[in-house]
Amino acid sequence: MTGQASGQSRYGAGRKSPLGLGGTVAVHALVIGAFLLLPKEVIDTFSPSPPITGVNIPIEPPPPLDPVDDVKPDPKLPTQPQPQPERPTALDPLVNMPTGDTSLIGSNGHGDIGPTTPPYIPPPPPLSEPVLTEASIDPRAKAAFQPDYPGTMIRQGVEGAVTVRVTISPEGRVTAIEKVSATDESFWLATQRHALRTWRFRPATRDGVAIISTKTLTVRFTLTDR
Repeated sequence: MTGQASGQSRYGAGRKSPLGLGGTVAVHALVIGAFLLLPKEVIDTFSPSPPITGVNIPIEPPPPLDPVDDVKPDPKLPTQPQPQPERPTALDPLVNMPTGDTSLIGSNGHGDIGPTTPPYIPPPPPLSEPVLTEASIDPRAKAAFQPDYPGTMIRQGVEGAVTVRVTISPEGRVTAIEKVSATDESFWLATQRHALRTWRFRPATRDGVAIISTKTLTVRFTLTDR
């Protein structure tokens, strides 16, 4: 009995119920009816679209660049000098200061620095004026100072005078004579010859040292002296 019961339950599961078959048919009928009731526009949207075909558009090459002429510098034009790079300037070497006590000692004992007075520098002594003395006739030669009277002037009875400028050396001699004025040429020649040969002077001095000097003299020729 057990075998029969199990056989009935195994094969009984394969038998279909009339109610299940009816439900299945009803569901399919509803699906088909709903599809038939859809609008035509909705149905058309499911039509496949035509395939898209791509076309390669050729890219035109860029236009050629204009040729560039080489520009050569004009030799006649002055060229600007190239700026020279600045050379680093040498720095002064550092000087090591001596180490030690660098404190300042003030005059009032508190470290304050009072006003400093510059040292007194005496002015230089004034330049003394040099002591000058003029040349004078040597008394020892004064007796022979008068030139000889020209003979022609004695015979003609003519008197005259000669003014001369003489240069006197440190030794007191006449080294040069110049005529300033003369009454007659014979008076001048007699005076010139006599001065260079006979005249003696005490030379001029500067601070006691004999120097060269000049002196202007007038020699008179009178007949009363003859």
